[in-house]
Amino acid sequence: MTRHQKGSEARGTSVSRARRTTPTLLTALGTLAGAGLLGAAPAGAASWTTVAAGVTYRHYDLSAAAGTAHVHVLSVDLARVRLGLLYPGRVAQRSAVSSMANAQKAVAGVNGDFFNVSEAQHPGVSATGASVGPAIGNGRVLKAAVPDAQRFGPGLPPGTNTRAVLGVGTDGRARLDTLTLKGTVTAFHRRFTLAGLNQYALPVNSVGAFTPDWGSVSRKRATCGTDTSRAAPCSTRTYEVAVKHGRVVSVSTTPGSGAVAAGTTVLVGREAGAQQLRTLRVGARVTVRYGLVSGSGTAYRFALGGSPVLSGGQPLTGLNTSVSAVRTAVGVGDGGRRVFLFALDGATAYRKGLTIAEVAAALKSLGATEGFNLDGGGSSTLVARPAGSTRVAVRNHPSDGVERPVPNGVGVFTQ
Repeated sequence: MTRHQKGSEARGTSVSRARRTTPTLLTALGTLAGAGLLGAAPAGAASWTTVAAGVTYRHYDLSAAAGTAHVHVLSVDLARVRLGLLYPGRVAQRSAVSSMANAQKAVAGVNGDFFNVSEAQHPGVSATGASVGPAIGNGRVLKAAVPDAQRFGPGLPPGTNTRAVLGVGTDGRARLDTLTLKGTVTAFHRRFTLAGLNQYALPVNSVGAFTPDWGSVSRKRATCGTDTSRAAPCSTRTYEVAVKHGRVVSVSTTPGSGAVAAGTTVLVGREAGAQQLRTLRVGARVTVRYGLVSGSGTAYRFALGGSPVLSGGQPLTGLNTSVSAVRTAVGVGDGGRRVFLFALDGATAYRKGLTIAEVAAALKSLGATEGFNLDGGGSSTLVARPAGSTRVAVRNHPSDGVERPVPNGVGVFTQ
């Protein structure tokens, strides 16, 4: 872990081995039907087409329990291109996948993690738009994971949690792992645990840190809900401390809003965490340290959250087999050297989609040994540059009819 001062960021690492089980029957691949797809290859063209050196694209029909789904896939050779985090510049901010890809000069990409999309249970509290799981961009730690019960999205497979990530290490290989926040706040020769980093929900009785990477959205949502209920009321026992260049510069009894200034870390506490922060007075010296740590010891250049569905070439135990929907997922093959970015079409004819178990089978049929589910429904978007263009086009039909703004995505970048 590194000291967080003057806007510097800790670098992180991560871990998890999902349980294996007997594989389900692979869903049969059907014939291609691509008429009307945005930027898609011509109908009937079942072969892969080149997007850039090391990146190819294909779309095809897939027979599934709920009917026919239409799949869009990018095959990515990590020996020739790299993956990176698409995001709009702040954790609590959303943008269309195509806009983020074009702004960052990606040649292709898909939407990413699930996110805090609504707050109907908490009157007067706005949704932050921040993602559920950890995020690392260009080797810099941006955020940690919310408690499992505060997650938005379908149920997690047994044995998995919100700390699960898809990442690419400094060795250039993709893998599934988990990233766990390890952090401390030290003042007056006393030290207490830092349990949150730029996340929309903090554990009960904890302290979390917000850096300039968070954005200007209110930090109040972080004190709402509990470790067992996302809908539980917001805490009435809160405290906030702003630390600039290692000294407390302001305190407040309620979480604030507005951009966090450069060189500043805002500490937000709830319950016992709030009581800890109340001991800090303006002018006090405070040191904040944090990092994202993995049991595998891998250092990551890029990582984002979601949920594992395939491990060691086998579907995880307990994957849902009854609920079909439009999905986005990522498959990893060839020892982490190849990645498949997978998104379903949301056009009316295909909108019933796939179950999570069918997604795992589809990723395996492409050659993946590891699979990771990302946000779906109206968020599912796959973009890629058409031949001769310097800007991406949306290749599937988002089910909302237009691209849904999302907090992050997986981008493909030429070397």
